[in-house]
Amino acid sequence: MNLSWLDDFLALSATGNFSRAADERHMTQPAFGRRVRALEDWMGTDLFDRSSQPVRLTEAGQWFQQVAQDLLDQVARIPGEARAVAEAHSNALRFAATHALSFSFVPGWLRQYEALTTQGTVQLESDVLQRCEALLGQSKVQFLLCHAHAQVPGSLDTQGFASVQVGTDTLIPVSAPHSDGSARHALLGSPGPVAWLTYSAESGLGRILREARDPSQAKIATHTVFTAHLASVLRTLVLDGRGLAWLPHSLIEDDLRNGRLVEAAPAHWQLALEIRLYRAQGVLGRAAEGLWAAVRFPETARPPSSEASGWPNPAGSARANAV
Repeated sequence: MNLSWLDDFLALSATGNFSRAADERHMTQPAFGRRVRALEDWMGTDLFDRSSQPVRLTEAGQWFQQVAQDLLDQVARIPGEARAVAEAHSNALRFAATHALSFSFVPGWLRQYEALTTQGTVQLESDVLQRCEALLGQSKVQFLLCHAHAQVPGSLDTQGFASVQVGTDTLIPVSAPHSDGSARHALLGSPGPVAWLTYSAESGLGRILREARDPSQAKIATHTVFTAHLASVLRTLVLDGRGLAWLPHSLIEDDLRNGRLVEAAPAHWQLALEIRLYRAQGVLGRAAEGLWAAVRFPETARPPSSEASGWPNPAGSARANAV
């Protein structure tokens, strides 16, 4: 059996139409039909009732629908599981982190664990949250560092991935300043709609902002002038005076200190964030398990460089979910 036949089967079962399913699978309808028939020949039974339009699944087809999806899911996990077996005694560490934390938090945080990270290789994948979550779910990385909020559980939380809080951050509405130091795009007191620089639907920070911010902010007239996945992109536009955006303090700390950016709303509209470390499910490599233990139980494995990093000592801030 050709594994791609499973994708053909699922496409046809979803549409019930050979022409649309063939287009979705980027092939001609006759070629698509031959592949579906080849799968049925291999199975030894019809999977589709072709006597009506749209075509319908037979009883065998209905049973096979979940089987096919389970097989594809299992195949997708095989590379990650194979790497886990190969790395059972490995010193390699593989992280995914959202772009904002990759630029600001990750380097200092890793310095706290130099005793572990210098024993082997360290690989960091920087991407949007959805892609990072997919990398962790497929075991292509061992750990994920991202922002989180107690009131906004993410997909990893609902799937039961273990995590530890390793730091804190704050989402702050900011603007470029006028010459007198006041916000050029203030959230309150503006004569017209506030120029809004916001996050796309794929952004983890955007999801937190939409679901956890003060409801009274929805009453303020705003005009969306730019949407982006990345906080770093929005930061550049804010510095250029294009509008107001909620940005993580870890990313703009120097900008606030040097007056390049100023707070653009009352302090009570800031959002307190957690920085969480999620781990892949199953047994990790030797170095990864050692790092996880050091993060979860810092009082027994505190690296000597932790106080020099400038970031919160995990001994005072780590808070673990159930493993």
